[in-house]
Amino acid sequence: MADMHIHHPRMAANDAAPADALPVREIGVADIRDALRQGLSDFMAQPSHLLFIALIYPVAGIVLARLTVSYNIFPLLFPLASGFALLGPFAAIGLYEISRRRELGMDTSWKHALDVLHSPGIGPIATLGALLTGIFLAWLFSAWAIYRWLLGDVPLDSFESFMTPLLTTANGWTMIVLGNSLGLLFAILVFSISVVSFPLMLDRHVDMATAVKTSLAAVEKNPKVMMYWGLTITALLVLGSLPVLVGLIVVMPILGHASWHLYRKVVPR
Repeated sequence: MADMHIHHPRMAANDAAPADALPVREIGVADIRDALRQGLSDFMAQPSHLLFIALIYPVAGIVLARLTVSYNIFPLLFPLASGFALLGPFAAIGLYEISRRRELGMDTSWKHALDVLHSPGIGPIATLGALLTGIFLAWLFSAWAIYRWLLGDVPLDSFESFMTPLLTTANGWTMIVLGNSLGLLFAILVFSISVVSFPLMLDRHVDMATAVKTSLAAVEKNPKVMMYWGLTITALLVLGSLPVLVGLIVVMPILGHASWHLYRKVVPR
């Protein structure tokens, strides 16, 4: 019990946090760059431990991609690869904990990433994680429905049999434009409700409604900077995904730690 108080010194003060947004600061692009530098510093401090945690992300992506090809549902390959990032804020929860502990001068060995399971905020964290999972599944269902509507009569004998009509027919290009537009809406939704939510619930143990409202307030107060941050995340995830998702082993922990430091800049103590 004593160890619990060491890990979460602000538990008593925040258990009864009201379902209202916390105050947020206005930040600039320089804060994004500084958060990335701090995220890289956290990664370089103990990369072996962080790589162990981050392996979950690319391995899961590779497994999903393999299952997609194995079962000849090529239309879901891109939605899986792109939509998997919707779960990123939840998947990085252990990385937030390591950054939190390093900030407090505590031990940051990889096993402490599992301390999240004992956090007073684990209930709201799990609930929001389930919500993101539901949004991810809704994205996959929507992508499949668009495919069935526009190219559902195309035989899927091979990857080429799917790509040819996709890139050479009007229905194929309509599917690309419509699918990417819808995917952008899903991404904006997830980004807006989660950009600071998970670090906030881990750090201050507020309820999910307070965390989500604070995240929305942060986006509303810093629309241009948050757009820059979202584009930065997208660009880095694309770069990390190019070598069969292996690059995410490095990109994912850096972004996870940077997200913690950005939260620190946005939400004052």
